[in-house]
Amino acid sequence: MRIHSLKVLALALALATAGCATAPGTAAPAKPKLVVFLVVDGLPQWQVVAYRDQLAPDGLRRFLDRGRWFSDAYYGHSYTVTAAGHAAMLTGAYPHRTGIIGNDWRNRDTNEMEYCTGDTAHTYIGHKTNKLDGTSPKNLNVETVGDVLRRADARSKVIGISGKDRGAILPAGKTGTAYMYMSQTGEFASTTFYMKEHPEWVKAFHAGKPADKYFGQEWKPLYADNAYGKSLADDQKWYSKGGKLPKKMGEGQDKPGALFYGGLQPTPFGDALALDFARAAIAGEGLGRDDAPDIISISLSGHDYVNHGYSAESRLSHDHLLQIDRMLESFFQHLDATVGRDNYLVVMTADHGFSPAVEQSQAEGRAAGKLSGSQTVAKVNAALSARFGDGAWVRSISALGLLFDHKLVADRKVDFAAMSEEARRVLLADPGIAVAYTRVELESGSKSGQPFFDAMEKAWNRERSADLQFVMKPYWMLTSSTSATTHGSPYPYDTHVPILMYGPAWMKPGRIDSRVEVVDIAPTLARILSIPAPSASEGKPLPLR
Repeated sequence: MRIHSLKVLALALALATAGCATAPGTAAPAKPKLVVFLVVDGLPQWQVVAYRDQLAPDGLRRFLDRGRWFSDAYYGHSYTVTAAGHAAMLTGAYPHRTGIIGNDWRNRDTNEMEYCTGDTAHTYIGHKTNKLDGTSPKNLNVETVGDVLRRADARSKVIGISGKDRGAILPAGKTGTAYMYMSQTGEFASTTFYMKEHPEWVKAFHAGKPADKYFGQEWKPLYADNAYGKSLADDQKWYSKGGKLPKKMGEGQDKPGALFYGGLQPTPFGDALALDFARAAIAGEGLGRDDAPDIISISLSGHDYVNHGYSAESRLSHDHLLQIDRMLESFFQHLDATVGRDNYLVVMTADHGFSPAVEQSQAEGRAAGKLSGSQTVAKVNAALSARFGDGAWVRSISALGLLFDHKLVADRKVDFAAMSEEARRVLLADPGIAVAYTRVELESGSKSGQPFFDAMEKAWNRERSADLQFVMKPYWMLTSSTSATTHGSPYPYDTHVPILMYGPAWMKPGRIDSRVEVVDIAPTLARILSIPAPSASEGKPLPLR
């Protein structure tokens, strides 16, 4: 019996040793006291390296010079929009599992619009709540790293902060706490899903009316005009209104109000407010103060607004990233002084990249164009009516797919497969459409390996997605967007994003050129935190040593 017991003990020790990631004779590094998860909304990877010579010494260059960064990081799903990206980051799962197929989508039965973080059972605290406002993670079908962490140790805290509700709620997961910017008041608010009233530190932050200090201030370029030679000049004809620097905040207004507060979002000042609120959250919640690791997710929304209005190729976008870089340098130095340089880990990524504007692509000789969503639906319906009888067979475009009227199809006893094929034929005749796949094909996986199918399969959710998904040709965009340019395709300009990490105790510095995916972040953080990866995770841990 004694020999048997010793063998059992030896086997147990061997198994425990096999699970250890450290080399023999070295102690495993302690878990980080705080994980700082940063998102720059709409930041393509190319911008990070294009302006490297103009970056501050300890902002983004902390990652590039002394951190570990992945030059070939991508999203693997086809419809690359804000909510889908933010849902993937800390779940390690793509939309076919998360259920977050877009920023919004149409209900398949009612054709009513549904919002990614919408939940009419909850409201913003102290602020007006509209029907489609984001108030909870109800629509997120899977767990995040933070959810696993809090299940392992209830003392751990998870906070999400963003200029957009979806940018705060989705990374915070089911058990974290989200705060989002209120464009009517210049404040950050949580919702009744998380709490009944704000904690004292939130009230104290807003008591000073921090947004008001930017009234009358100007967004001025950091450098002289000749330093922006890599970028498009201001005031291109196709820019949205206000496409020129400097910009004066609240110009023409008597005092701060809703117009002013909303106008801070597409400027560096909106991001500065988010980082100031993050500082207050770290202090107010005591993040990183004990041996129970905490997570703070901060999604900076301004870059997305700037790029939509003027494109990532513009001087405004170029300077905006440099402004963010300086803010991050200050933020990192604040973390060094308060949490301690060796106590926290930083990860930075983006939810999607950006397409060049159609007008710019055309000027550079690319085949590019704009596609009218309403005209496309009308064209398909005309063809379907000619073959199957009059009717609005296609109800709408939902998350880049055609949504059919299933009741009409059933009532008329129309063959669904035949109708799908006819709709696809009409779509593919359009000069702006690259491919289209049917519900049957996406459910069965029968077109695996064909152009874009695998990426579209990851973006497609059986319960929420439309019936005929399509991808536009490169450099094309739907004119239903009111922006100068947009994103949402499987092309590298939309899928190639940064993954930047800093935390010397947990990784070796250096550039990694092998292809990785954003879903790899979640299992990587789980391993560092010594917890299981989120249950729906599809990623694999990033190489850190």
